[in-house]
Amino acid sequence: MSNIETEDLSLDEISKLAKTVFSNNGCDENNTNALARTVTTAERDGSLSHGLFRVPGYVASLKSGKVKGDAQPKIDNKLASIVTVDGDFGYAPLAIEKGLPVAVEAAKNTGVAVIRLINTFHFAALWPETEFLAENGLMGLACTVYKPAVAPAGASTPFFGTNPVSFAWPRPDNDPFVFDMATSTLAMGDVQIAARDGHEVPHGTGLGPDGKPSDDPAEILKGVLLPFGGYKGSAIALMIELLSAGMTGDNFSFEAGETDNNDGGPAKGGEFILAINPQLVVGDNWSEHCEEFFRRIKAIEGVRLPGERRHKNRRDKGPRKVNKELLERIRKLI
Repeated sequence: MSNIETEDLSLDEISKLAKTVFSNNGCDENNTNALARTVTTAERDGSLSHGLFRVPGYVASLKSGKVKGDAQPKIDNKLASIVTVDGDFGYAPLAIEKGLPVAVEAAKNTGVAVIRLINTFHFAALWPETEFLAENGLMGLACTVYKPAVAPAGASTPFFGTNPVSFAWPRPDNDPFVFDMATSTLAMGDVQIAARDGHEVPHGTGLGPDGKPSDDPAEILKGVLLPFGGYKGSAIALMIELLSAGMTGDNFSFEAGETDNNDGGPAKGGEFILAINPQLVVGDNWSEHCEEFFRRIKAIEGVRLPGERRHKNRRDKGPRKVNKELLERIRKLI
């Protein structure tokens, strides 16, 4: 394994660096702040593949003119339970920040709300959306697609994106239960970081260009990722295509691949977000009932709930170790 140099940065320094880079590369104040929050919270919680690692890609798509740095998302909530957020061809974080409170209000009133996020460029984790919903007493589900990078089960040609999905469940007196995972064996960003840092990945994460299973991330990046769990993960990836594109009207992964300019940034696409209010659906005592479930599963030796590590990282207010080579690349973009 290569010797990786890092530099300590406080969360405030990470935020300031992100704001400087985005504002100097064409983002207005609202988009700059939303992007910087996205990057900083990812670094805070240890989601390194969605933090500063994404900054060069963000900047590349600003410089190419693909993404509008001054996008002004617009909301349509004519139907009580359906919130359409048109991102105005900007990055997703600002559109999400504007749409989520509207969806929370809708779900609290009607029991269910759907966000149809369109005309955005999504390059971040999904857990911030679902966790926000859970913190407001709602169940949250979110999914999106990307350019083809994953072969369907039985194939060796990419067709699906890594097609992540996140789910969050509210726990009024505890951290919400949240998971966020790609439907590929590993997220693309994790494979890219492994290649950069000289790590192997689990054998069978993907296929090399020769079509054979590999544990070399550099070879997998030349080949194709595989869905987790074979045909089961493949079926879930297909479902996410239909929810994220079929249910929003935005791009399927194959359409994103055909229309993107491949500047290194995200492709245009949609996101499907579902919010459900357990208080209205189930009634009183829903939380007590579920807390007994959580108590029982956590009593099993060896069990760690998904998301617990992220919440533990969040409580650490100290500096974060950041890849020095990455920082040098980002600072050159200022």
